[in-house]
Amino acid sequence: MGYWNSRGLRGSGLEEMVNFTNEMYRKKGLALFQKIPTPITPIELNKEKNTITLAYFDKKSTVDYIGVVQGIAVCFDAKETALKSLPIQNIHQHQIEFMGDFQKQGGIAFLLVYFTAYREVYFLPYEVLYHYWEMAKSGGRKSIPYAAFEKKYQIESRQGTALHYLEGINVYLQSKEQKE
Repeated sequence: MGYWNSRGLRGSGLEEMVNFTNEMYRKKGLALFQKIPTPITPIELNKEKNTITLAYFDKKSTVDYIGVVQGIAVCFDAKETALKSLPIQNIHQHQIEFMGDFQKQGGIAFLLVYFTAYREVYFLPYEVLYHYWEMAKSGGRKSIPYAAFEKKYQIESRQGTALHYLEGINVYLQSKEQKE
């Protein structure tokens, strides 16, 4: 069971940017996303500051965000790494299963990955994530190397958004169309 303490949750800087972007998308009528809260049970409270200082996660959550972009169902998780790769251990079996089931229902599932060392954010399609997940399960590489993140999926700040990741979704859909 995972624990949360006063240092907070990893990836909160990326999530703040995503939350800001999601609010801009909503205001512009481009998309609607909801942050899925992770259920926790508080263990220790700081009554003076009215804050939780220690808690445990009640159950496994699915992904960080679920929403819709002009009629297309979308789910994604935000991951942050200081390494030159994304460790597979940062992704959980239940997330892979949820994202796979989501795609089977016609939705789009992906990761937004922030490489803090490069100050770059990438859209990582579920198919690429699943490929590396399966390789790791078979005894292969236990991380997704930076080189696996295609430049066409690099996310930048544009049009008043901190991370204009709708462009990544658009590039993904265009790539999918070309393959079909």
